[in-house]
Amino acid sequence: MFTNIGGSTIFFICLAGVILLFLITLVLRSVQVIPEYQRGVVFTLGKFTGIRNPGLTFLIPIAQIMRRVDMRLATAEVPRQEVMTKDNIPMLVNAVVYFKVVDPEAVIIKIEDYIFAIRQYTQAALRDVIGNNEMDTVLMERLQIAESIKEIVDAETSYWGVDIESIKIQELELPAEMKRAMARQAEAERERRATIIASQGELEASKNLRSAADELASSPGALHLRTLQTIRDIASDPSEKIILFMPSNMVDVANAFIPKKDA
Repeated sequence: MFTNIGGSTIFFICLAGVILLFLITLVLRSVQVIPEYQRGVVFTLGKFTGIRNPGLTFLIPIAQIMRRVDMRLATAEVPRQEVMTKDNIPMLVNAVVYFKVVDPEAVIIKIEDYIFAIRQYTQAALRDVIGNNEMDTVLMERLQIAESIKEIVDAETSYWGVDIESIKIQELELPAEMKRAMARQAEAERERRATIIASQGELEASKNLRSAADELASSPGALHLRTLQTIRDIASDPSEKIILFMPSNMVDVANAFIPKKDA
C-alpha cells in the first residue's frame, strides 16, 4: 500500500515538473528582445495586430506569433544573363540592387519573398531597358541606364514596402568578335588622329618657314649671316666636314673687280 502511494506521488511530481517546465518554456518564448535594426510584425490568432519596435516585448503564448524584419540596407545580386541590344548585339550583364525595407507590414503580408521578387523584377527591367538601347548607348551611358532601371523597379516595389536605393551595373561583357572589331576601330581612330596632328604640325611649320623666309628676304645680309651661322654650328664638331661648291672661274671674277696698280 505504501509502495502504491509512493508510486503515485512520484507520478504526480513528475507530471507537475513537466507542466512547470512547459509553463516556463511558454513564458520564455513570450518574452522577446528585438534589436535596433529589426522590427517585429505580430499576428494574433493569424491576424495582423501591430508592429513591435526595438527593445523588450511580450507575446501571448500560443495566441501570438512574431515575424522579424531586417530594416538595414541590403543587396540583391542579379545573376549574369545574356541581353540582346536594340542593334542585335548580345551582351552579358551583371547588376546589383541596393534596397531597404520601409514598411515591415507590407513585406510580410503583401509578398511572400520580397528579396527574390526584387531580384526577378530587376532582371526583367534590365532586359527591357537594355533591349531598347543600342550597344554604344549602353556602353557610354551606363549610369543613365542604371537610373532608368531603378525608376522602373522602384515604382513597382514601393507597393511591397521596399525602397530601392540604387542599382549598379557591375559588368558588361561583349562577344570576342565584337571586342576585336572595337579594338580595330579604336586603332584606326588613333591612327587617324595621329595623321591629323602630324599634318597640322607640318602646316604650322610651313607657315613659320614662310614667315622666316620673308623676314630673311627683307634684309640683304640676313641670309648671308644665317648661312655663316649654320656653318659655324656645323664646324663646332671636329668630325664634321664642310664642303663649299664654288665656280671654277671664281678667282678670275674676283681679280676683275680688284683694281690694278699702275706700273
